[in-house]
Formats: sequence, structure tokens, C-alpha cells
Amino acid sequence: MTTSEATAESRPWARGDVVLAAGLVMVAVQLVWKFDLVRRSYFRQDDFTFIARGLENGLTWDYLMRVDYGHLVPGPFAMQWALGRLGVYNDVLAHAVTLTLLGAAGLALLRLLWLLFGARPAILAPLAFYLLTPMTISSLSWWAVVIETLPFQIALPMALSSHVLYARTGRFSHALAAAAWTVAGMVFFVKAPFILVLAFALSLGWLRRPRQWPAWALYAGVIAVYAVIFFRQLFTSVQLTDDTVQPSLPSLPLAAGFAWTLLWGSLAPTSFGGPWKWLPIGDDYAIAATPPPLAWAALGLAAVVVIASIRYRRRAWLAWLVLLGYVVLADVVPVMIGRLEQLGPDLGGFELRYISSTAMVLALVIGLAFIPLQGEERPWLRPRPRLRFAWVPLAAVFAAGSISSVTAYGRLPLGQHVKSYVETARLALKRAPAGAAILDTYVPPKVVYATFFYEYALTSKVLGPLATHPVTWTSRLNGPVRDPLTFDEQGRLRPVSVEGVVVPGRSACTPVGPAEVRFRLPLPLPKGSWTAQISYLNPEETTLSVRLGAAETRVPAGKDLGWTYAAVDGGGTDLVLSTVDGRSACVGEIRVGVPKPARNAAPTPLQPVR
Repeated sequence: MTTSEATAESRPWARGDVVLAAGLVMVAVQLVWKFDLVRRSYFRQDDFTFIARGLENGLTWDYLMRVDYGHLVPGPFAMQWALGRLGVYNDVLAHAVTLTLLGAAGLALLRLLWLLFGARPAILAPLAFYLLTPMTISSLSWWAVVIETLPFQIALPMALSSHVLYARTGRFSHALAAAAWTVAGMVFFVKAPFILVLAFALSLGWLRRPRQWPAWALYAGVIAVYAVIFFRQLFTSVQLTDDTVQPSLPSLPLAAGFAWTLLWGSLAPTSFGGPWKWLPIGDDYAIAATPPPLAWAALGLAAVVVIASIRYRRRAWLAWLVLLGYVVLADVVPVMIGRLEQLGPDLGGFELRYISSTAMVLALVIGLAFIPLQGEERPWLRPRPRLRFAWVPLAAVFAAGSISSVTAYGRLPLGQHVKSYVETARLALKRAPAGAAILDTYVPPKVVYATFFYEYALTSKVLGPLATHPVTWTSRLNGPVRDPLTFDEQGRLRPVSVEGVVVPGRSACTPVGPAEVRFRLPLPLPKGSWTAQISYLNPEETTLSVRLGAAETRVPAGKDLGWTYAAVDGGGTDLVLSTVDGRSACVGEIRVGVPKPARNAAPTPLQPVR
């Protein structure tokens, strides 16, 4: 063999090594690039609910298999269960898991592209698209979304890689591996059954091989078993509203508006580096706010790309049809059934987490629409044009837009304010006296929206797991509670102050006995839930009857100087007191209103944790 022949024979291996090395470097650079964004993220909204539920439950079937508003996610529930026991809100561990999953997803896609198209430098283009696109960025700042979508983005290319090997070799073990990876995806994400639909599309268009029916029988069985479990759990799982899910379809205009917005305002722009602008939802998250001219430009550019690929690449039309089918069935329909009525077409349509997993599918479709498969015969419909490098400016625009969009998202405070609140509360609970009575109020909306998460937005649920020693949580002040505390908006503990109307004592104290004594309020109180703080100087213990309008409650009042609280659901112009045991009491100042953190009292700690 001559030197030139030996060089020629070794060149493909050298090129393959370079392509592989370049792909690995790209995945690593992506992790470095996204590290700062991931590092500054924190738990948000339903993350706290899921962690609290994990602490309340064991790893039981009922806990793991509960369908949460259309999501059957035993894998994420198991991870939340574990995270609650590894430091409660251990964001360092969460960040490590996020970056590990992100790197694994990139490597899994590189493997799939390598198997499908060979060691061509061209496979780096769809890989670069997946690594750069802002389509996935907002999802990386939400832990609950991370542990659903990233395992799916690993399972999808790994399952398809196994199916490709099955189609080429006929070995049933590869079909078993494809099914296993799909089941792994199903454990984490409800879109995982569509992995096998994508495998079918691959076989139909590009991996034609006789006698694939054993694999299809296996795949059909996997989907059938999953469907039975999913729909059984869907209709029997109790939601936070204490009822079961009642799936319903929205009106046609609402559904069409959502689908159009998702395509025009989210999918098309992020495919070319958008959305360029963001609309913050609180401090720690944002949805796309694509400028309309740029959205139309992206949609037009997408049409040009699709038409060009169909004109030159054989079966490119099928690749784009696969993408459209996936978007409709996996992205649009579940949201329409599950939560579109609550979100509306705009909020839902610009929500990128609904299409974050589509980035992996779109990367595959880009490859199928432009790159010949390894060993494919007659991949082109007609000779390629001379402008073979027309994609270079397009790639430059995409890269610049992606970097700009991701940078703009990174300017958000992300988890800074929520983490400050939680860590301040952690310190406050550490310094609180053992057995301290803490009024159980709702955390600020920036942490958890009570409108959506009900009791799981209470401080006892969100902050209670942080306590290092026992404290007493009370939903309402009723009776002689000693030195009650409550959390302020920054996560600090302050003494409770009842803010409302004050009834000054008529003298040093007003005698109260079995006969009713009326105390005129400075202002009439509308009907509602009120708390009366009654100071007293009693010769002996007694029980007070406290009446506001028609509502009455009875609370103990101790001996000597002190105060007691009475929770009354009523309204009116007078607070009426009497004793119910025939004894006497002597009442001083009375406050009627709502318990709030005392603004003029020193908080614990003095300054929030930054």
C-alpha cells in the first residue's frame, strides 16, 4: 500500500475523531456558558409544593403515581422526595443535577446524529442548534421543569439511537433498549410516548427494513400499558382543589389562538435565536415577548428554509410533517386539555416551557431535512445549488440572536429574591425560641401563589421544614398565646401586632362579669374574620365570651396581668364581652383587626440574608 493510499484510508477516521472532539467541546462549552444562569436560579412556586408533599409522604404508589393536573411524573416526585431529605431546599445539589442532565442530553443527541448521519462535520449544525437555542432557557430556571424535560431529552435520542441500531442490525435487544429508554422517559414526562411515534416516522421515511413487526408489537404494548395507567390515575388522582380532574376542550377560537401564538410568537422566533425580549413573570421567570416584526420575519424565514429543503432534499417534507405533528400532538393538545382555560392563549402561547423539549425534536428534523443519512442512496432530488454556504449568515444570525436572548434572560434577578426570603427564614427559625408560637400566614406571592397552591402556600408548609427545633404553628390567634410571632415580607420573624381599631380602656380596667358589657368600636367593622386582642388584670382565671355582631367565641383569660386573643367571624359596631363561669374579669385596652408583623418591633434577624 502506498503512502497516499494509506493516508486516504485513514482520513475518514481522522475526520471522525475531529467531529467527535468538536461535538464534545461544544457540549462542554454550553455547560460553561449556561452555568451562571443555572447557578443563579432557585426553587420557585410549585417546587416548594412538591418538596413539601415529598416530606409529607413515603415513596408509595399513591404518592408517586398521582397525576398533577395532567402530569404523571413519578420520577420527578421521587427526586423531590429525596431532595427534601438532602437539605430541604438544597439548590447546590439541584444545580449539579441540572448541569449533569444538560450535559447528558447534549451527548445523547450527538450520539444519535452520529449514528444517523455518520462522522460528517454537518452533524455539528443540528447539535449547535440544540445547544444554543433559547427555546430551552426559561425551563432551566425552574427546577420542576428541569427534572421533567431534561430526562426526556436524554431518553428521546437514546431510544431513537437504539431503534436505529435495531433497524440496521435486526437485533431485538436494540428494540428492548429503545423500549426501556422510552419507559425511562415516561417515568419523567408525559410526552415520552411520542418517542415511539418518532421511531415509527424514522422507519417509515428513512430506516426501511423488512420484518420490524416484533419491535412494533413491543412498542405498542409499552404505549398501551402506559395509557391504561395514565388515564386511570388521571381520573382518580385528587388535586389541590380536593377534587379530581375533569378534562375538557376549550372553545375553538381559544384553541386556535393558543396554537397560532405558540407557533408565531414562540416556536418560529426561538428557532432563529429569539425571542430577543422577555416579559418577566415575577422576579424569577419570564415568558417570550417577541416583537411582532421579528416574529413575522422569523415565520417568513422558516417558510423559506422549509421550501428550500423540500426542493432539494428527498423526504424533507416528511421531516417537517413529523415536526408539525409533534408540536400539535405533544405541545398543543395537552395544554388545551389541561390548563388553557386558566392561562389564556397569550400567556400560554408565549410560555417557552411548553416547547422546551421540542428543541431536541427540531434538531433531529433539521438533520433529516438537510443531511443525507449514512449510506443513503439518492438523498437529493436535484443537484444542490452553488450557494452551498448560504447557511453561514443564517447561522451567524441565529448564534448572535441566541446569545442576545439568553443574555437578556440572564439579566433577570432569577432566584435572588426568593432565595433571600427562604434563607432569611431559615436563620429566623434557627434563632426562634423553642416552642415559639408562629402565626401561619401565606408566604409572599413571589415565593408561592396562594391562588394556585392553597394550603401549600402557608409558611408552615414552605418554611416549616427549615425549623431545626420544634415550634408551634397556629392558623389563628385564639386564647392566651404568649409572644406570638409571624413572618414579614422579607422572611424575618416579628412580634404580632393586631392592626385595626383600638378601644381604649374606660379606666385602669373595665369590670366584666356575667352581664354583657358593650365596647363601642371607633369604626364599624364589615363582616369578616377578625382577631380581638384583649388585655386584662384579673383577680382569678375565667373564660370570656367575645361577641361581634351575631358571632361569638369563648376564650380563657388568666389570672393577673396579661392578654388573650379571640378569633371572631362577624362584624358590627360593638364588641360585647361577658364571663361564662360567673367569675369576674377586668379588661383594659382592646384591639380588633388583623394580625400583622409589628413594624416598630425588632425583627429576627435584623437584616435579610443576601
